[in-house]
Parts: sequence; structure tokens; C-alpha cells
Amino acid sequence: MTTAVAASESATDLTRTLRAQARRSVLRALLWSVVNFVGTIVAVIVLWAGALSLLNVSKFVAKGPLDVWNYLFVVPAAATNRDKIFATIGETLAHSVVGFIAGLLVALVGAMIFQLSKGAEHALMPIAMLLRSVPLVAMAPVIILIFGREVWSIAVIGGIVVLFPALVNISFGLKSAAPQMNDLVTVYGGGSFARLMKVAMPSSLPAFFAAVRISVPGAITGALLAEWLAVGGGVGGSIGGYLSQAQYNAVWASIAGVTAVALVLYNVIQIIENVVLARMGMQGQRGV
Repeated sequence: MTTAVAASESATDLTRTLRAQARRSVLRALLWSVVNFVGTIVAVIVLWAGALSLLNVSKFVAKGPLDVWNYLFVVPAAATNRDKIFATIGETLAHSVVGFIAGLLVALVGAMIFQLSKGAEHALMPIAMLLRSVPLVAMAPVIILIFGREVWSIAVIGGIVVLFPALVNISFGLKSAAPQMNDLVTVYGGGSFARLMKVAMPSSLPAFFAAVRISVPGAITGALLAEWLAVGGGVGGSIGGYLSQAQYNAVWASIAGVTAVALVLYNVIQIIENVVLARMGMQGQRGV
């Protein structure tokens, strides 16, 4: 009886210790992510201001961080400027979500199919490489002819930008599962689908998060391309008008705003990744 009580108390102490270690891991991951985010923002601002200073670009064309800040928050027309810039950024973000979802879903489904069938991988991977290698400027007229200047063109153009890096990362992650784990599922009667769901998918979490991180700025780039080449609107569609009217403050404010949003979203995904992997004891396993 005494032995059973001692064993129970030992198990309780072990559980508390493991939970405390998990909490500390999560806090460390969260703190490191926040520090990394702040450092990235500071580095971008320093590089931006430093590059303009070293290159000695005309101040009429080149605008620094302080110029953008004044344009958005200090000058008398700052409220109007913010409304104009934030509206175009919001439209670009909405377009980015379309391309992000389309590209990531296709990449995830494609990677799962490749994991289940090597023949499908050998047949379809060259198509993905073709989409990656052909410039979107060359493909845009065909995409517009097929899908029109609507949301479908945004999904296709943004999806193409997101697809290949996400597909490669997720496929790599699905193949990284330990062979012993796959053998264990096979011994218990599991087939290819069981190995995919019970072993490959959990093991691919670091690579999946890496794919999501890469896809966020990729989706924004795809949205800008779609706006410029096909649908108009947003930052991609408005930049040309700003340049033709010599509104360089608006150009730099739009670029800075889109860059800031991309950095924020990238780091938010990284924070979520660090916390999830820390809770699962996988914080040492990072994707590409």
C-alpha cells in the first residue's frame, strides 16, 4: 500500500515537473519571438535610412522613415493620407488572403498525394516546377483570358507564387517521419493513409509552419502582382498612378505599409509556431 502511494506521489510530481518545463519552454519561445520581431523592425528601419544616406538619392524621390511618418501622422492632411494608404493596403491584404488560401491548400493536398503515391509525385512535380519557372508576366495574359479580371485571377496568380515553396516544404516534412514509427503502424495493420495521418502529419508540423511563414510574404507579393497585371486596385494598382503624379510620399508610404504588414504577419506566425512546437516538445525542430 505504501509503495502504491509513493508511486502515485512520484507520478504526480513528475507530471507537475513536466508541466512546469512546458510552461517555461513556451515562455522562452514567446519571449524570443518578441525580441526577434522588435530586432527585425529596428534592422529594417536602420537599413532603410542607412541605404538612402549612403546612396545619396535625391530627397525629392527617396523618402526615409521620418518622411513616411510625417506623411501619415504629422502633416495637416495626415488623416486623409492614412485613409488613402490604409484603404489600398487593406484591399491588397484581402487579395493576399485569397492567394494564400488557394496556394497553401493546393500545396497541402498535393504533398499528401505525393506521400501516398510516388507515381503522382513524379507526374505532377514537373508541372509545379514549370509554374515556378515561367515568369508570371508571361503567364498573366493567359490567366486573364481564362479567368477574367476577377477574384479567380487573384487566386491563380497568388496561388502560383505560394504553391511551389509551400509544396516543397510540406513534402519534405511529410517524408521526415522516423521509419520505425511507420513500421509500427504497419505492424498494427495500418496502411499508407494511416501512416500519413498518424505519423507523417504530426512529424511535418515544423515544415508546415515554415511553409506558412514563407507563404505569408509570398501571398502579399502575389496579390501585388495580380493587382498590377490583372485586376487593378490595392497597392499594386495604385503605385503606377502615384508615380505618374509624382506622389512619392504616397509611394513610399504604401511600400512601407505593405512591408510592415508582411513583417508583422510573418512574426505572428513565428510566435504561434514557437509556442506550438514548444508545447509539443518539438522546439528544436525547425523547417526550412
